[in-house]
Amino acid sequence: MAESAPSPAGKPPSAPPGGPVRRPGGPGGIIQKMDKGRIAHVVAVGSGKGGVGKSSATSLLASELRRRGLAVGVLDADITGPSVPKLYGLAGPLVDKGEGIEPARTASGIPVISSQFLVEDEKTPVIWRGPLVTRLIMQFFSGVNWGPLDYLLIDMPPGTSDVPLTVFQTIPIDGMVFVLTPQDLAVLIVKKAMNMARDLHVPLLGVIENMAYIDCPHCGKRIDLFGPSRVEGVAREYGIPLLGRLPLDPAISAGGDAGTVDRYASADVGHIADALLASIANQEASRPKVL
Repeated sequence: MAESAPSPAGKPPSAPPGGPVRRPGGPGGIIQKMDKGRIAHVVAVGSGKGGVGKSSATSLLASELRRRGLAVGVLDADITGPSVPKLYGLAGPLVDKGEGIEPARTASGIPVISSQFLVEDEKTPVIWRGPLVTRLIMQFFSGVNWGPLDYLLIDMPPGTSDVPLTVFQTIPIDGMVFVLTPQDLAVLIVKKAMNMARDLHVPLLGVIENMAYIDCPHCGKRIDLFGPSRVEGVAREYGIPLLGRLPLDPAISAGGDAGTVDRYASADVGHIADALLASIANQEASRPKVL
């Protein structure tokens, strides 16, 4: 077990160093976000709905940015259903060497933090109530020795309740990317997450359509396995960029099962990384300058 990180059966994590300021004498309402430290950009990746490949998209993006020489980290905020360690083939325990919790690192050097590292067996559930989960998210951000990073990607959990709210209100997010699949249900749910982010003044950086199609290995014909694409309509409705579309590629699934998704590269992922970096640059350029 980590020296500074609790087990799911233990007591809740302590307040993170440099944590949010709270109103004296009040109910503990948060009035200030945590400091970014040496992290240049914080980008959340969400979907609202589980099962659309959000964690895969996060991991693929992080690996592509790392191949470009950028310093990238991944915070797995899906405390009760962590997927990122499996995709990268990582395991705990974690240690604290005096400068915060030391994250695990992928083969390419991406630092990763996840609740999966706090349990001895990957099948052990983290059974915590919302307040404990939200405190752990805060500790994962400000109590981890991330080092200097160009980008920290936060793999968000499904839903629009405690954990997303904590991330939006306490972590200084520069923007959010949304992942959906072509089905109407996935589109409906992702709009809930997009509306939540917009209502909480989190910039929307763009949308990614995952499992958009499959290319027949025999005839090469493109098949819309889950129906026609709807992602362009979503992008237009919200006035945000379409970052790209990812196919249903068996190589991604095989790499995730083997813990080698870090090795996967494709022109589609490269295009999405280019579009994301451009969207972040445009967002920064449009931000009001403080004189």
